[in-house]
Amino acid sequence: MTSYEIIGSIALFNKKISKKEAQELIRKNKHIKTVAYKSDIHKGKYRLKKVIIILGDKNKITIHKENKVQLKVDIEKTYFSPRTSSERLRILNQIKPREDILVLFSGIGVLPIEIAKNTRAKSIIGIELNPTAHKLAQENLILNKTNNVTLYRGDVRRIVPKLKLKFDRILMPLPKSAEDFLDLTKIVIKKNTIIHFYTFAQEKEFKDLSKKLKSHFKKFKILKIVKCGNYAPFTYRICIDFKVL
Repeated sequence: MTSYEIIGSIALFNKKISKKEAQELIRKNKHIKTVAYKSDIHKGKYRLKKVIIILGDKNKITIHKENKVQLKVDIEKTYFSPRTSSERLRILNQIKPREDILVLFSGIGVLPIEIAKNTRAKSIIGIELNPTAHKLAQENLILNKTNNVTLYRGDVRRIVPKLKLKFDRILMPLPKSAEDFLDLTKIVIKKNTIIHFYTFAQEKEFKDLSKKLKSHFKKFKILKIVKCGNYAPFTYRICIDFKVL
């Protein structure tokens, strides 16, 4: 059987499987109530894939648990992957008490809420363009009883310049085009701000990744380059942890 992700009570495949295979999966895993797959084509403004249910409950919304939080997820109208939970935990383990943190492209609120529940950060701000994801993020704040998270819905280019805070840490979990927004971070950084910048790269390109940063920052120090999963053959989703000097 092809690989799949389990999001809450939903088993989500990248390609269609037979109903017989789906039945067998539900039989062996009592917590799975729905088996579905993602179509190959990205659609709409937010570049999401249509989800087709193969078997089980006709519900594309579920509650997923990870890193001490509960997350309401719409598997079709928002993007969320449990496969990056260990990467999220890696970030959580770096956060120091009293940090002010900015999460660009915050989705259903997974990073702001996990930071709030697992660290002693002072404040967390999340910004998300997708209105469905933002609405779910607001519901997830209530679900997890968080009180030091502020969420904004809209374009980060419009919202970031209006923020009246300089941040200790900035997260940019949008590998496809995060580089286009590096200049924006300069409005809200201070000396020694740490940025977690996500991108795609082949291993042979790792030694040249500093070039992506040099055109935006005069002084910086790369702290770590971490593989966060495969994107395509020989191409990885990576995170560059770097400090602005």
